[in-house]
Amino acid sequence: MKEAPEARLALRFAARRAAKTDRKVEVLAVVEPQDFAAWGGVQAAMEEEERLRLEATIASTVGELVEETGVKPKITVRSGDSIKVICKEIAERDDVAALVLGAAPGANPGPIVKYFTGEGAGDLPCPVLLIPGGMDDDRIEELS
Repeated sequence: MKEAPEARLALRFAARRAAKTDRKVEVLAVVEPQDFAAWGGVQAAMEEEERLRLEATIASTVGELVEETGVKPKITVRSGDSIKVICKEIAERDDVAALVLGAAPGANPGPIVKYFTGEGAGDLPCPVLLIPGGMDDDRIEELS
């Protein structure tokens, strides 16, 4: 999960859908590797800072969702390339019902959305649910 508004919409949709279908939600946050390999200490500090920032962002959003839906998502934080980490997580588990992604409005929906709706679309053992970034809460509630 990123700080982007479309990621929050995707999480909102997933939580509302989970509440209505008696399912669970897991948020996978990926800390991308930093390009400071020559300075390992700096790289590690930057990655840890990013991890803490992501966890704080997710915790804030999760708090709102628990109040609204009663669903408390599990938060998993991994490091690495986002697409590879997502593929690995899904491949190693048999309890993933769907991959819910938020698409940024406009011509560029984001690299993860592009991958899982393009070249990687047929490789997953679960459906991909794409939540458009232009949807509002009323529409998300209606469709979930």
